[in-house]
Amino acid sequence: MQAMAEVLNRYSGRFAVELMIDLRAGPETRQQWFLAAILYGARISGQLAARTYRVFAARQVHTPEAILAQGWDNLVVLLDEGGYARYDFKTATKLLRVMTTLTEQYQGSLERLHDLSENYEDLESRLRALGPGIGPATVNIFLRELRGIWVRATPPLSLLAQGAGERLGLFTPGLTPEAALAALDREWQAQPVPGYDLADLEAALVRAGLAWRRGRKPEETPAFILPGNRA
Repeated sequence: MQAMAEVLNRYSGRFAVELMIDLRAGPETRQQWFLAAILYGARISGQLAARTYRVFAARQVHTPEAILAQGWDNLVVLLDEGGYARYDFKTATKLLRVMTTLTEQYQGSLERLHDLSENYEDLESRLRALGPGIGPATVNIFLRELRGIWVRATPPLSLLAQGAGERLGLFTPGLTPEAALAALDREWQAQPVPGYDLADLEAALVRAGLAWRRGRKPEETPAFILPGNRA
């Protein structure tokens, strides 16, 4: 469908790609994206979250071991350097709690957490149980990028993507998120856009949804917009 090609051409694919994270490259890249998703999960601009992630990435601080080795004070310094000052104390504490739980319960492996999960609901529950502050929005940001990579990463379509899909005529308005995702998948399977997959399309729809939410037409919105907690 032409609308799918147009929205992908305008907004590109996965948000992780903007951070130079290849989620198919191996477990470490999923850990990198998990850190990024936690940062995007706060009520902070996408630009600041991305900048903060790059501060961590430049120092190779993204694994549970590396994050825990920094300690609270050093994490605050890194967060402040990225512009995360409003949430620095809270986020440093959250990162330490989450990575401690991940280490204690899953040997520091997100892949193990996924493999032990029975289905999507169990996967979501295990991620949220890693620590306070890992809520539904953060989990959705994390897992929708892993659609088609992790077998149990099958979150329902986000409200932003669903709203944009309705406005673009990709499926009928008023569907449940699960039904909207199924309809979108059928459209995609019938006419995929070369070089992309369904998760890329969802990411592009999220960007378009953010544009409409902010009262701007998609074509007037900067190409590099990343989701915050309300994405």
